Amino acid sequence: MKSILKTAMAGAGLMALAACGGGADDKAADNIEAAAENQADALEDLADNTTNETLADSLEAQADNVEDAGEAKADAIDRADDARLENKR
Repeated sequence: MKSILKTAMAGAGLMALAACGGGADDKAADNIEAAAENQADALEDLADNTTNETLADSLEAQADNVEDAGEAKADAIDRADDARLENKR
């Protein structure tokens, strides 16, 4: 199970990097948030498939933390966005 999760997280990270071809901050923020959501979805799927209630609760909490962290990173990128640079394109 851990190898599946690691593979899914690595794939989501690579897809996020590959999708940043334009270099725009907005795309980067969207990709970071999408990658975090994918990670959170994978954790929630693991939680749904376990019979151990304590483990399920822990996985759900991890999923919430991952999603919150992704949103925070995306928001930080959006706040640091310099519109003057984007308007020159």
